[in-house]
Amino acid sequence: MTTPPRIQQNILAANERRLLNWLCPRLPAWVTPDMLTAFGFLGAAMVGAAYMLSGQTLAWLWLAMAGYVINWFGDSLDGSLARWRGIERPRFGYFLDHSVDAVATLVMIGGLGMGPFVELEIALIAVVAYLLLSIHTYLCAQVIDTFKLTYLAGGPTELRLMLMAMTGAMFFVGPDKLLGTGLSAFDMFALLVSAILLGIFAVQTAITAKLLAEKGG
Repeated sequence: MTTPPRIQQNILAANERRLLNWLCPRLPAWVTPDMLTAFGFLGAAMVGAAYMLSGQTLAWLWLAMAGYVINWFGDSLDGSLARWRGIERPRFGYFLDHSVDAVATLVMIGGLGMGPFVELEIALIAVVAYLLLSIHTYLCAQVIDTFKLTYLAGGPTELRLMLMAMTGAMFFVGPDKLLGTGLSAFDMFALLVSAILLGIFAVQTAITAKLLAEKGG
């Protein structure tokens, strides 16, 4: 399997790449890409569990913050380490990485919906929106040989930082519903992000379909 070109033009891409390139040669030899994938999923589980428990005490939100960092570390470094060591397994790595990412997304955002800040139905809409855009990315890797990781100058790292900022705001805003809406500020935020993701999916799908049609399928 030939890996399609990766299009990564997010705001933090250059600085993140320098950091990952600095980290790869400094990781112990016993650390493997598969271990990093598992470590990243552990971070996702921490995030989901912390949101679920935050109804007991807001102190659990610190665990969510740590979980996001761990998730970034494992998810961003697994492929980078494999490429740096020259031990890529393109088919296995592609399949495992994105399968784990999908479950991790469900665990993190599903956990958010099972906590006090966001309604479960709204959290699941956000999961669906994110996964639809992910599916579009994976399909494009096959039909136009392009693996696009960035939309509107944002990528997974920027999304994590946005979610961390939202988590920090939970300490101050709380889960109270906005007057007359029946929704919290975080419900509104999740709906806004979902709408943006769904809009990107619709526009990018139309653009790609038009491109393929012009090329004769």
